[in-house]
Amino acid sequence: MTTAATVGPPDSPEARKYNRIRRWLGICEFALALAMLLILLAAGWSGWLRDLAYSSGFQSYAFAVFLYVLMLALISKALSLPLDWYSFHLEHRYQLSNQKLRSWIWDEIKGFLVTIVFASILVELLYFVIRHVPQYWWLMAWIGFLGIVILLAQLAPVLLFPIFYKFEPLQNEELRLRLVRLGERAGTHVRGVYKWHLSEKSKKANAALTGLGNTRRVILADTLLDNYSPDEIEAVLAHELGHHVHNHIRKGIAVQAGVTLVGFWAANWALHYAVDRWHMFETLSDFANLPLVILIFAVLSFLLMPAMNAFSRFNERQADRYAFENIASVGPFITSMNKLAEQNLAERKPSKWVEWWFHSHPSVARRVAAAEGWAKVHGG
Repeated sequence: MTTAATVGPPDSPEARKYNRIRRWLGICEFALALAMLLILLAAGWSGWLRDLAYSSGFQSYAFAVFLYVLMLALISKALSLPLDWYSFHLEHRYQLSNQKLRSWIWDEIKGFLVTIVFASILVELLYFVIRHVPQYWWLMAWIGFLGIVILLAQLAPVLLFPIFYKFEPLQNEELRLRLVRLGERAGTHVRGVYKWHLSEKSKKANAALTGLGNTRRVILADTLLDNYSPDEIEAVLAHELGHHVHNHIRKGIAVQAGVTLVGFWAANWALHYAVDRWHMFETLSDFANLPLVILIFAVLSFLLMPAMNAFSRFNERQADRYAFENIASVGPFITSMNKLAEQNLAERKPSKWVEWWFHSHPSVARRVAAAEGWAKVHGG
């Protein structure tokens, strides 16, 4: 017989509507990006942007690449801005956001500038490799991509996150020591526990173990610290530490490496086909073909989304199991899951199709049921 806790409160019409709108926003964003890439290629506008970049007066391939990336980013941002604006208002409509309009605009500007910096570096490196190692560019680019992913994973907590949020060392010494000891039991040395000032922008709650090596740290949203008991916070963090114990970061990088290798191989094939058969571009190093490269990766990501999400859900279940085994009782885990669902307006029981395609985490109902099943067998 199913217990009341397993079933939990039914999803409210508000939660279902909010999540349905969020899904359609994601679909629209993807469709818009796909349409932009296809139109740039089919209409020849990508070549026009390339020529415009060259007409700047600087006879520099690298500078032309930068101008092309900048124009492409501006077009993309102009097209997506209405959806971003709607998303901002959606969070306020469902009382999930505290962010003021001025703060949102400033975040949009910062996000755009960060995008320009990283996109420019990546594209410059990509076409540098294509120009100098045309036969094996896709393999060299793949190796470089892996290095950049690992570097960003290490630098994100100290370089990227602080651009958008404020962090400070956790002042609750008792809770800090409790979480550090939990990390030590998991075999990871946590460099610090930080309070994440999420409430300045959102009413949602979250926590994470971020960084690699010397930058590994625990970040706890103030919305979590203010509304959850120490036992519930420990349960949430135990789950995050489960990812470390099961080497999910390394496994995730390995899986992503495999997917990316296929993506670069497919991009190489498509570029050669476009140059040799369709004569869309004069050479592989013609950066007007960038939308084709992006299109290949976008389609591949879309096709692999169910498989990647299934892999992620498997990892999440492993991390949950580690939490069950390393906290005194699964009770705080269950209450924290239900509170997070309510606070973040998540669907506890989405349809099987929605969970299979869109969700990187098992549904709250499944996670609670797993906790209760574990307690029934092992006690606690």
